[in-house]
Amino acid sequence: MGYDDHEEYLTELQRRLDDLQRRYTFGEAAMRLALEQAELGGREGEVPIGAIIINGRRVIAAAHNLPLSLRDPTAHAEILAIRDAAAHLREYRLVETSIFVTLEPCVMCVGAIVNARIARVYYGARDEKAGALGSLYDIGRDGRLNHRVEVYGGILGAECARLLGDFFESRRHVLNR
Repeated sequence: MGYDDHEEYLTELQRRLDDLQRRYTFGEAAMRLALEQAELGGREGEVPIGAIIINGRRVIAAAHNLPLSLRDPTAHAEILAIRDAAAHLREYRLVETSIFVTLEPCVMCVGAIVNARIARVYYGARDEKAGALGSLYDIGRDGRLNHRVEVYGGILGAECARLLGDFFESRRHVLNR
């Protein structure tokens, strides 16, 4: 996607966020935008996880999982959104930004969040098997690190968990045929 196309895409996402805020709180609207990203990934056969990054109240990045499509194990929604936000801001530090992600981030993604200096993480569903912001580990709030992250979990958690559950149920159904 060219730079002009990218700016148009961000403008469209911002319009969508503004529209969602007419019906929902800002946090719920932002998570719904992340859910839309996750749904895009699911339709592409990827595990449906979506992320958006907000600077102030402006969308500066959005992504969904792409490790299968890109053949890249690091192509998680959070990593792709962080890369996009850094390019957008022309900064490697994303100070005072917030990331909304449909599933509690894994160790790799929390490491990137900490290194990018993202201030706040809002996630939907807990990840009891690999979550690194309170479920299995709590890296983002580890006082031994030079940056700590504010963490808010459970935003539209049931909807986020349902999307993942439905995806894996459909995969099991296809595999058992």
